[in-house]
Amino acid sequence: MDKLPPIQKIPEAYSAIADNRVVISENSALVDSSDHSKRYTVTWDGDLYTSNDNASIWQGYAGYPMIAVLMLQGKLPFNKSIASHFSGINWKELNTKHKNKYDKAVAEILGLLKDKGVDTEMINEEINKVYENIRTLEISNKRSSIKQVKLT
Repeated sequence: MDKLPPIQKIPEAYSAIADNRVVISENSALVDSSDHSKRYTVTWDGDLYTSNDNASIWQGYAGYPMIAVLMLQGKLPFNKSIASHFSGINWKELNTKHKNKYDKAVAEILGLLKDKGVDTEMINEEINKVYENIRTLEISNKRSSIKQVKLT
């Protein structure tokens, strides 16, 4: 990848998959936001991926919609057993609460999971495994010219 995303985008990608917010077709996918207010489009042509989510447009790195698509395509690891732990999380609300300090938002979720007896060490290992695969993934990503769709 041209620019690495924050590792904290991986749990958001897990959430999108766990909540069935990713619909893949032949060369594109639609991904709904965690609060269901926006719909993003991820497209690909060979190893060139585009997305119109805010991270991809403004920061120039692959946002969670693209990461989720890459997981579902088998280009990145996806551990089904941890996905359910990220179901139903409103990341927009959580990230806003933490002033877009993604590490604090993820720490809050992992803290809640740990309190419920979930093996968060294993979850962190899986997140790190995905991140290491992102580092070596040989794709290019660029900003998309497709407008975001507001759903509400």
